[in-house]
Amino acid sequence: MTLRNETQAAGGELGRLLRHWRDLRGKSQIELSLDTEISQRHLSFIESGRSAPSRQSLATIAQALEVPLRERNQLFLAAGFAPVYVDEAWNADEMAAVNRALARVLQQHEPFPAIVMDRYWNVLMTNDAAPRFFGAFVDLAARPSPRNLLHLMFDPAGIRPYIANWNSASKGLLERVRREAVGHVLDERTRELLDELMAYPAIDEEDSNPATDDPALPVVPLSFIKDGRTLNYFSMVSTVGTPLTVAAQELRVECMFPMDESTEAHHRELMSRLYTSDGETVFASPGTSSD
Repeated sequence: MTLRNETQAAGGELGRLLRHWRDLRGKSQIELSLDTEISQRHLSFIESGRSAPSRQSLATIAQALEVPLRERNQLFLAAGFAPVYVDEAWNADEMAAVNRALARVLQQHEPFPAIVMDRYWNVLMTNDAAPRFFGAFVDLAARPSPRNLLHLMFDPAGIRPYIANWNSASKGLLERVRREAVGHVLDERTRELLDELMAYPAIDEEDSNPATDDPALPVVPLSFIKDGRTLNYFSMVSTVGTPLTVAAQELRVECMFPMDESTEAHHRELMSRLYTSDGETVFASPGTSSD
């Protein structure tokens, strides 16, 4: 195969990926040219396979298109370069400093649940409060690892029967999956996750406690029924700033907060009565895997 043919062959996959990301971001070649200071003609040649980009040019294009780090590696591979961004496990040695910080955040959030998840809502780390709280509703130890927070919520054999405002809460959770997707793009695995959640049996009845959906509230609460009381919570989600590895970009911390003073008082009372079984980690402990 000649050098020209090799370039065009590599450009075929690379061009397809670049057009895919341009379409997702709604950018024309001219707009991308203005963002990258790369001529529209050269961008056209790269997409058609008539020209091969330099590593730096490709990095500039990926940055302008806000391509997530995992998918940027795919671009580099398609162009014949080695991947740029380290794709090690979340608990690899390179992530030690980040994981120490995560463990500190989790611990500081006691006695309220805090969870570290990957991009597909699989639980990686928790504080002590999270398994105590969710374990008050279901036997978490009986659920397969890695434990997925969304499956726990949507499964009729999971937390779902204990959520008072299921209709609005489930809609909010599904919207979060779409909104919080890495790079604001639904990749194949995220689409599969949404399909799995939608495959659970539907609940036709109205919310058992629609009063929890107060239009005066700033957010839609997640309302749990426990011991005949409704406990209302909302979440704050944090991510790692300026990540340089795939794992660092895909981690996020979800911290639950009580929506009102009554919930806070009842939650503290509940936590004082709940303890995980000796020797049993039902979600994950700070700094450890849930597997």
